[in-house]
Amino acid sequence: MTEITRVPLQPIAKGSVPKLWLGVLAAVALAGGLAWAARPKGVDVDVVAEGTGASPGKEDVIFVRYTGKLEDGTVFDQSQDVQLPIQGLLPEGSPLPLARMIPGFAEGAVRMKKGGKYTLFIPADKGYGAEGQKDQQGNEVIPPNSDLTFEVELVDFMSEPDFQRRLQVLQQAMQMQQGQGRDQGGENGPPPAQPAPR
Repeated sequence: MTEITRVPLQPIAKGSVPKLWLGVLAAVALAGGLAWAARPKGVDVDVVAEGTGASPGKEDVIFVRYTGKLEDGTVFDQSQDVQLPIQGLLPEGSPLPLARMIPGFAEGAVRMKKGGKYTLFIPADKGYGAEGQKDQQGNEVIPPNSDLTFEVELVDFMSEPDFQRRLQVLQQAMQMQQGQGRDQGGENGPPPAQPAPR
């Protein structure tokens, strides 16, 4: 037969149980606070005006009007509508292929709906990161480790293949217009004048 050795337990001092529970709660709160502070910051999307319908996919081309700002409110980029010779072929706004955008912009765009207006808050690690962004002359446009804010209106979106097909139609139409301009004396001037018969 096996004998169990008994260990005498000391009685808990009066008032120690609440102190024990307070210590456990403090440890849990501290661990939760540290986990919250260490979490990676994500992209916040604030709805200014709700859109309707489906949202774009991560491989789609979106058509937007936007203004990009630094934390101090400095505007570093602003879209401009593209003036097209053929109306209705492409939606208004600037076309942006989401597959080639900074991660934070693409992450926020897939949470938007057509016709809506939004404010995107993008942390630096999902923007231009430690490198920042310079223009073609080497001037700093976005400082390293900058959080970004974009005011965005999602006009429309379409798949990348549909966008490429429409772009080809547009290019063909522009080439035809240029060819007609040359035929009518546009590029090389009017045909030379012939002497009048005597």
